[in-house]
Amino acid sequence: MEKKLPYIQFYLRLALGIDFLVLGLDRLGVWGSNGGRNISWGDWGHFSSYAHQMMFFLPWTLAEILAVIATICELAFGALLVIGWLTRWAAIGSGILTFCFALCMIAAFGISSPINYSVFVVSAGSFLLATIPQYTWSIDQWLLKNKK
Repeated sequence: MEKKLPYIQFYLRLALGIDFLVLGLDRLGVWGSNGGRNISWGDWGHFSSYAHQMMFFLPWTLAEILAVIATICELAFGALLVIGWLTRWAAIGSGILTFCFALCMIAAFGISSPINYSVFVVSAGSFLLATIPQYTWSIDQWLLKNKK
């Protein structure tokens, strides 16, 4: 199994990274407008409304700020994971972010919501990725090799 680890970590890194990028860009309307095929949000307004439902326990302004920060983090973590730069930190950050997301989903909609959307799986996968000692086919690996 150790020989397959480079492929497995690469697959996990790309799966998580692309997922974060696709979801983050969807909120900005990059993939099309709300109501379109395979579009979750389509614009900031629809995502913001959902974010406020999840963070019902916070003042509106704070919830909006956190929604913006979460989106920036998702886009940054996604890009970093795809290119493999600062991979361990991006994996830890995305694990924390998705765990917090899962907790908010539980508070707002119940335990089945984060389970149905595999949010715990994404969080656990992010933390697992952070434990892998080496990131094959990454900028991290290239920097390590050329550090000499």
